[in-house]
Amino acid sequence: MSEKSSAKPASEKQYALYQRAVIDAFLKLDPRTLYHNVVMFTVEIGSVITTLLFFQSLMGQGEASPGFIGAITAWLWFTVLFANFAEALAEGRGKAQAEALRKMRRDTEAKKLYLGYEVVRGKEPAPSDFTMVSSSSLLRSDLYYVKAGDTIPVDGEVVEGVASVNESAITGESAPVIRESGGDRSAVTGGTVILSDWLIIRVSANPGEGFLDHMISLIEGAKRQKTPNEIALNVLLVGLTTIFIVVCASLWAFSVYSVKSAGAGVPVTVTVLVALFVCLAPTTIGGLLSAIGIAGMDRLIRRNVITTSGRAIEAAGDIDVLLLDKTGTITLGNRQAVELKPVDSTSVTELAETAQLASLADETPEGRSIVVLAKEKYGLRGRTVGASESVPEMQFIPFSSHTRMSGVDQGDVHIRKGAADAIFAYIRECGNGISDQLKQEVDAIARAGGTPLVVTKNGKALGVINLKDIVKGGIKERFAQLRRMGIKTIMITGDNRLTAATIAAEAGVDDFLAEATPESKLKMIREYQAGGRMVAMTGDGTNDAPALAQADVAVAMNTGTQPAREAANMIDLESNPTKLIEIVEIGKQLLMTRGALTTFSIANDLAKYFFIIPAAFVSTFPALGVLNILGLHNAILSAVIFNALIIVALIPLALHGVAYRPMTAEESLRKNILIYGIGGVIAPFIGIKIIDIILMLIGM
Repeated sequence: MSEKSSAKPASEKQYALYQRAVIDAFLKLDPRTLYHNVVMFTVEIGSVITTLLFFQSLMGQGEASPGFIGAITAWLWFTVLFANFAEALAEGRGKAQAEALRKMRRDTEAKKLYLGYEVVRGKEPAPSDFTMVSSSSLLRSDLYYVKAGDTIPVDGEVVEGVASVNESAITGESAPVIRESGGDRSAVTGGTVILSDWLIIRVSANPGEGFLDHMISLIEGAKRQKTPNEIALNVLLVGLTTIFIVVCASLWAFSVYSVKSAGAGVPVTVTVLVALFVCLAPTTIGGLLSAIGIAGMDRLIRRNVITTSGRAIEAAGDIDVLLLDKTGTITLGNRQAVELKPVDSTSVTELAETAQLASLADETPEGRSIVVLAKEKYGLRGRTVGASESVPEMQFIPFSSHTRMSGVDQGDVHIRKGAADAIFAYIRECGNGISDQLKQEVDAIARAGGTPLVVTKNGKALGVINLKDIVKGGIKERFAQLRRMGIKTIMITGDNRLTAATIAAEAGVDDFLAEATPESKLKMIREYQAGGRMVAMTGDGTNDAPALAQADVAVAMNTGTQPAREAANMIDLESNPTKLIEIVEIGKQLLMTRGALTTFSIANDLAKYFFIIPAAFVSTFPALGVLNILGLHNAILSAVIFNALIIVALIPLALHGVAYRPMTAEESLRKNILIYGIGGVIAPFIGIKIIDIILMLIGM
């Protein structure tokens, strides 16, 4: 029952989509709309001409029988409608998504903080600090306040507070996310809901310029600009169309002259010339080109990636250098404690107890993993934690980025845990020395790609905790696929070179940038671009903004800072850094689809020349009848019908794209020629003959 109930709405939604596409296909017949597609515009003009000739033939003044002209006219109109339908169907998916987003974008009440309000760390605004206003009145740089249960009225940047936010309306993910000030997860989107605590937010966009407004305009295609490759292909199509118009006009004049000179034969008719032009012109790719571009953007949208234009998607298909952040992309993102190494005669039990005690107040994933390791691998139970927390004089020292240490003080006992160099300095301050064994353990962990944390008690080193970045499963195989596609992968990390080299080798990347800074990232991108390479990068922090602005394809995380989102040309709503690999694959699939259909279209036209030209001029030159080796009885009409139906047959391929396989440009070209080139030549021979047989059976 549940399966049927869930399938019914989906089928109804699909039916509504097709129904709307049919209506839009007729609306797009408006010459003011269709003139953007030169090929289809000229086909429409030809359809109008044959329509007039059809009505003329009904009055007994036609150049051919009304049945023949009427059939040609009907299929010419179908050719235009089928091309419009393909584009309307591609646009329809985006319009449905835009309509859902438009329902989210509504005017709500907002708690606007008074001008001059002073933000104090940890202080929640009082009712006297704000006034209720309409969300549409909020301007860039205004401050507003939200608490649990409120809908975030407009886009902004968190300036104070930390809260859980439900972003399912934007990302489709039901799990709430944390938004806080002072980090790389400070951006919030209008229309999302705050679930807990409170936030003070600075407005980042004026009315009508918010993220939802931007998404709607992009999805609806209002700002969809043609990409460079698409423009170049359009120029080619316009050139071919112009050439065939001149050719057909010249052939008509030549036919009339030949008949008058020879005193025999019949000049080719205007209806046949129009049919000749439609079959010779690149109508297949001309009718599907726009749909291919829109469908490529739609595939990204369905993966929750918003792009500023089709140019970015196309650039993704040409990428040959990929910069990937280590944490969260190549590794799981949270380093895990995997081993304890005691030094200087310390027992592993003492080290485990001390490390666990130093981590009780550490709420970071690394700190929690140390507690779990002590419990599961070294037999320390929960009662150790409980007993420790019940000691009244115990004072926990939280981690500080300045000291790079954390710990706990209990009377005369001082326990510290932190980065090796910071703890080494602390040990020396306590008047103690650094043993060779301690240095060796720290170096061994670093060489193996781990992060060593040194544990001390009263200024004396007890041992080292090995924190390890866990490389994601299957990521090495993904990098191997990218390498086969000719894409160089580079890992970016703030780790030292030794640790970075180990992780890079384990993950299978081609190169790495260790101890990365905003300047070094920007320099690397510029160097590759100067060498003619196309570079893609992901980022979420303000310090990533310069490099994102420089990259050819820049993907910002939706959870990232406003500067990062503004610098990028794509935004990942799910904030999944590995999405960049999918984006590259979609870009390449777009280029492969366009190349495949262009190859098929040109090959298809070449084959149709063989049928249509002899059939068109057999009345002028009867000797051309010997070229009718397939014994076609109605080659003109059969070719026109095939020309229209092939567009319908290729609509699914244009919308879904060709099956993607990692391959080089040479392999892709070879595949296009073998499959779509040869297939495009063979298909008309089979298709036109079958249509001709059907026409004969029905008496045409």
